[in-house]
Amino acid sequence: MHIRRSAEEIAANRARYEEHQKKGLEFAPKSLPGRSAKPAPAVADHKIVHQERIPGGWYWWTRVKANEVLRVSLDEGFSTVSLVAWNALDPSERMNLPDTVKVQWTTGLGKGRVIFSDMGKVMFSIVEDSSGAHDCLMGGSTAASNAKKYAGANGATLRNTRENFVLVATKAGLDKRDIPAALALFAPVRVDADGKFEWKADLVGDGDYVDLRAEMDMIVGFSNCPHPLDPNPVYGPRSVTVTRIAASKPALDDLCRTATAEAVRGFENNAFAAL
Repeated sequence: MHIRRSAEEIAANRARYEEHQKKGLEFAPKSLPGRSAKPAPAVADHKIVHQERIPGGWYWWTRVKANEVLRVSLDEGFSTVSLVAWNALDPSERMNLPDTVKVQWTTGLGKGRVIFSDMGKVMFSIVEDSSGAHDCLMGGSTAASNAKKYAGANGATLRNTRENFVLVATKAGLDKRDIPAALALFAPVRVDADGKFEWKADLVGDGDYVDLRAEMDMIVGFSNCPHPLDPNPVYGPRSVTVTRIAASKPALDDLCRTATAEAVRGFENNAFAAL
């Protein structure tokens, strides 16, 4: 049933939203750290739990434990790799990008930000990030987007993000209905003044990396396929390296845990769920 709202009610709702936004932005630091330095810091051999090279067009999934770090790195040149995640103890809880954007008042996910679940808990903290160029709005490729971009029917046969994540979900004992909206790492998508999506290739370069600290035990899936907006007319994604790094306890004043009031509440939800 469609409910008509008066102009006064709409204005009042808008005012409450703006007041809440103001309080959230006032709590946040004036500026988060800039991009992490390159090259990525070396990881001691005894800290590497596992390292996986995901070829172009392919996928991989793994289970991670709380406080472990997943480093995703462009060791062999540029590629966009998409990511989805579920709570390993209750896979009905999954990554939620709309909430991640809404409660942090930004689509700019970089060092110091967190990624929320659909139950208000924090799934990942972005503890290092050399590019700050990640797309949480458009999602990954499909057979239809490949067909449009890469020579019609022939393009439709190329591997795509949607079908890769169906395979990930199936192998993890889940269903395609369980697949959340995907975060595209190293996808330099920006919105121009007219609200149109733009591809800013200069924001990403060889050797870029992002370190994602797991804030709960999770099932995590990756798909290494070109982003729909990538202007390269040739389907040629490079291999991407994912390094699973052993857990270490975060500091009490950890930036990701204290940067926003919403992050503080998210971590409180994590702690409550663990009781």
